[in-house]
This record gives sequence, C-alpha cells and structure tokens, in this order.
Amino acid sequence: MAITSFIERIFSKDKSAKSVAKDRLKLVLMQDRASIPGHILEQMRKDILQVVSRYLEIDESALDLNLEKADGSVALTANIPIKRVLPETTASTPK
Repeated sequence: MAITSFIERIFSKDKSAKSVAKDRLKLVLMQDRASIPGHILEQMRKDILQVVSRYLEIDESALDLNLEKADGSVALTANIPIKRVLPETTASTPK
C-alpha cells in the first residue's frame, strides 16, 4: 500500500475527490480521538506550516498530521516532506 500511495503522489497533479475525501475522513478521526474541534486542528495545521515554512521549503501537498492515542495520552505527529533548507536571509524574515 505504501508503494501505491508513493506512485500516486508522484504522478498526480491535482487532488482527486478520493484524496480530498480521505483527508477529510482523517481529520474527523483525529478530532474524535483527541476531542479537539476541527477548526482548532485546522488552525494548528496552518500554524505549523507557517512556522516550518520560515526555515524550510516543504511539500504541503504531502503533509501528514496524525493524532495517536496510547496509554491515556494523545500525541500529535507530523510528517512534513522537506524540499530544501531556505537561505538564512529568507529564514529570518517572517512570511
């Protein structure tokens, strides 16, 4: 399955309806697991992207945020593909 998703990411240019539906389902599941309202999760995602983008050029389309519940606690994990490190002058200037 990982190979299939890798190939899809390489060859797909636009998000398909299936991909959008999958992302929405993941968001709903994350909300349910952590009891965090959807608008807060979306704002967290935007804030994380904004901060990371100050220092790195990232592939936002392949960003993967997950909430994982274990031993009574919840962890937010982020898989953010990095394209390159931005020059120091760009990194010091907020976007």
